[in-house]
Amino acid sequence: MSLYLPKDYKDLLGGPEMTEKGIKAVKDMFQTNLSAQLSLLRVTAPMVVLSGTGINDDLNGVERPVSFPIKDMALQTAEVVHSLAKWKRMKLGELGIKPGRGLYTDMNALRPDEELDNLHSIYVDQWDWEKVMNKEERNLDFLKKTVRRIYEAIKVTENKLYVDFPQIEPILPDEIHFVHAEQLLQMYPGLSARQREDAIVREYKAVFIIGIGCRLSDGTLHDGRAADYDDWSTPNSDGYLGLNGDIMLWNPVLERAFEVSSMGIRVDETALLRQLEERGQTFKTDLLFHRMLLEGKLPYTIGGGIGQSRLCMYLLRKAHIGEIQSCIWPDDMRRRCAASGIHLA
Repeated sequence: MSLYLPKDYKDLLGGPEMTEKGIKAVKDMFQTNLSAQLSLLRVTAPMVVLSGTGINDDLNGVERPVSFPIKDMALQTAEVVHSLAKWKRMKLGELGIKPGRGLYTDMNALRPDEELDNLHSIYVDQWDWEKVMNKEERNLDFLKKTVRRIYEAIKVTENKLYVDFPQIEPILPDEIHFVHAEQLLQMYPGLSARQREDAIVREYKAVFIIGIGCRLSDGTLHDGRAADYDDWSTPNSDGYLGLNGDIMLWNPVLERAFEVSSMGIRVDETALLRQLEERGQTFKTDLLFHRMLLEGKLPYTIGGGIGQSRLCMYLLRKAHIGEIQSCIWPDDMRRRCAASGIHLA
């Protein structure tokens, strides 16, 4: 457990009641803006999936899913989703959605292995979205175009929020800056990945870091990424690897880079096999999702997740994600937050 307590922290909304109104305003506005920017249909999503199908998100490959047997299904094991990265792609194929359109959903997950801090809880809520694309659009230009549309949805939400809550002034820059994880390594060779993020985002305020999951020139990964959804291994037009990344914003309350979205162009058949081999997971080719992809039964897509509590926390200038969502927190964290004027729901 780690905790950062900002000096002289002030709740700009004045307490829990106005905070709840602010949360609703952000969620209502942003999902409308996101849907309009990316031509997305809202769908209902599962909270659990069957184990052994390959549908659940492995995240970094070490996180344990919450699982349980189902009495009326011969005690088959189900597990609470980590995210819906692969389920969404299957759903698009099932619905027959054409290129240029997609879907989004409210995703609720449990991640019991998260380290609890200002940004992380065991409960994850995000807008999971996925959009069908043509194979020839699997390139860096299309990725950047999509990132700019998402960033515009965030900016429009921030500006509209200012109308209803004038004490929260807009701070986002007009444009989002793009940089590859390898470029960051070369720019800041003496810093850790987290420190490199802080350095670049402090300068530009809004940054998309490309190539999360690919192996860098020093043999490390900027951050982990599963092998079977984002494409982090295909060479791109900038001369680096990867067609994915993270949207990072500068958080003035926490004085650090703040991730609001992980996203990317999804693997095709070639990238899937290459990435599974690199991770030593070729056994997964026998799983349902992976078989469907390798047999050409799934559409080419781009997609990602945008943290609901994270975005509310950023736009409402909160110091702790527990001010946004109701969750379980250690007693010591609750006491220390309360002493600093941070109300955990």
